[in-house]
Amino acid sequence: MEYRKVFDKIPDQFDKFRPRYSAELFADLISYAGIGPDVPVLEIGPGTGQATDPILDTGCDYHAIELGEHLYEKMKEKYGSRSNFHIVNDDFITHDYGTQKFDMIYSAATIQWIPEAVAFSKTFDLLKPGGTLAMMLTSDDYRTPNEALYNRIQEVYANYFKPEARYTEMHAPFSYTNAPAYGYVDFERREYYGKRVFTADEYVSYCGTHCTSLVIPEPYKSLFFNGLKEAVLDAGNRIVFNDTYVLYLAKKPQETV
Repeated sequence: MEYRKVFDKIPDQFDKFRPRYSAELFADLISYAGIGPDVPVLEIGPGTGQATDPILDTGCDYHAIELGEHLYEKMKEKYGSRSNFHIVNDDFITHDYGTQKFDMIYSAATIQWIPEAVAFSKTFDLLKPGGTLAMMLTSDDYRTPNEALYNRIQEVYANYFKPEARYTEMHAPFSYTNAPAYGYVDFERREYYGKRVFTADEYVSYCGTHCTSLVIPEPYKSLFFNGLKEAVLDAGNRIVFNDTYVLYLAKKPQETV
């Protein structure tokens, strides 16, 4: 399987357990980019809508492109009745948008799966002058809330985390901070904060949505997930994540007269 499509095997699990982003982040993004009714917006790789609702709810002219067939079907199931919702099942790298342009293009932990030169150059071309590129991701910390549990989980990783390919081997190098090298201006990073609490079963299901966990061969896969479950059960059946939601923003320059 192409590693960019590894998540497509688990659309329902992905929908339930992948992290969402803070309301404050979306409020800032919508204000910053001037998103409102009929404003054309493109989301790259929406998955099952982890970052879709707040943007779609503005009444914008929402467009998405999703590589995974099952994720695409899940998106249609959830949002297909919305008149301002449009999605195609295709590869952003090769999809032809014709003359279509957008006021904002955004991605939630997806754009890094596209080769950097293609990602930044193509989004730049698809944006209107003055348009916004927004890229968000989640950085989680479960060490601070319970270091003993963190250390126990690290032992499980050391013993059984043996994926067929490491994350860095699944796609070409990508750096969010390189956007200015492709013509973007006003680049900045913003941070927002949240918390998630999982039971042992929920934590295992969440870990099962990670790309590298999905490609662990047996018998290591079962040993890995059983080890994670036992660690959290022994810690009172509770694991806490302190989340940092990172938002990178950049602008396409206005055309000079």
